[in-house]
Amino acid sequence: MTLLLVTLLFIVLILIGIPIAFSIAIAALIGIGTISGIPNTMIPMKMFYGLNSYVLLAVPLFVLTATIMNQGNISRKLIDFSLGIVGRCPGGLGHANVMVSMLFAGVSGSSQADTAGIGKILIPNMIDKGYSREMAVGVTAASSTIGSIIPPSITMVIYGGLTNTSVGKLFIGGILPGIAIGLGMMMFIYYVAVRSALPRETKLPLPVFLQLFKTSLPAMITPLIIIGGIVFGVFTPTEAAAFSALYAYFISAYFYKTISFKDLPNILIETLKLSCLSLFALAAASALGEFLGYFRINILVANFFNNIGGSQYLFLGLIILFFLFVGTFMDAIPAMVLFVPVIYPVAQAIGVDPVQLGIVIIITLSIGLVTPPYGLCLLIASVIGNLPIDKSFKAVLPYILIILLVLAIVIFIPAILLSSVLL
Repeated sequence: MTLLLVTLLFIVLILIGIPIAFSIAIAALIGIGTISGIPNTMIPMKMFYGLNSYVLLAVPLFVLTATIMNQGNISRKLIDFSLGIVGRCPGGLGHANVMVSMLFAGVSGSSQADTAGIGKILIPNMIDKGYSREMAVGVTAASSTIGSIIPPSITMVIYGGLTNTSVGKLFIGGILPGIAIGLGMMMFIYYVAVRSALPRETKLPLPVFLQLFKTSLPAMITPLIIIGGIVFGVFTPTEAAAFSALYAYFISAYFYKTISFKDLPNILIETLKLSCLSLFALAAASALGEFLGYFRINILVANFFNNIGGSQYLFLGLIILFFLFVGTFMDAIPAMVLFVPVIYPVAQAIGVDPVQLGIVIIITLSIGLVTPPYGLCLLIASVIGNLPIDKSFKAVLPYILIILLVLAIVIFIPAILLSSVLL
């Protein structure tokens, strides 16, 4: 009965608009408080333990990198470069929207930063040039999910810490699926653009394009430095995140000269605000996990997945359905903290590769960024585009199908994914 009441409380808190992190914390606090024999000090202890990880230091550092990139107007430079490459295609702004999301993903590791930084520029521009409001919002929200898939990725760092899986292998494993999703979205945009006669952008003279390439190059080599450094053992994921923040500040302050030392306090304050959302949700999820463990929910979930038999395809299919549901009301980080430790041993028992499992979970949870009621990227894009959330969701549905198609490839042709990890 206690578990049922706490579950209903959690649902009510979400429905009335309480942020997900606070909903989790309140449910954990009340749930543990009703159990005799467990001291109230267990809650702060579990919350602290949930954050007591060296790997998790990478989260605020990657957020800092994204904040510096946005403050330094680097997203604007990546947009101009992307337009120079794909702008001449029908629906050039839409193609550039996806391409810059792929480039920005390799710089910041944050989907939310992608939506906010790129959406403020491209959504109004697309609407002004004749694109429907639905398409402008849908493309921006959907393409920003690539930020969780193409490395560096905050969610990959979290998964690697939870399962002791190599973050470097996860980073490499996310490259091909992320690129495939981006290309799939661009193919759909091309189809819509031809049918709707959407405009092309003006062709840039070669000297102008070369200058854009030269200007964008310092930002674009960031992921190569990060991934290469991790893969070849130069630094750990946390050290890579710290380096990326320093590098982002260096190129913004001294190469692009778009920020100065006096901007740092505001950048750090914004970073703390954004980081607290993710880290508090993670801490609260650790406390809720203790409550669920008392009722042996972890054992029930593990038994359920154990009872489906040894089929890896069926197992991964159920994982997708499960996390699609969870992602509609929960952020990726608390969702992984609560359920990955339960699911991972079962996956090992039936022979699922940990990198494949991680990529499947991360891609699936990225869909949650554009599915209501949580759908944070969808909410940000709909606010920027001044479009009701129901119309925004309809606009992203074709792109969700593309992501699911790539997920199917990852499941049924894992050799493509795993061979890239072994290279």
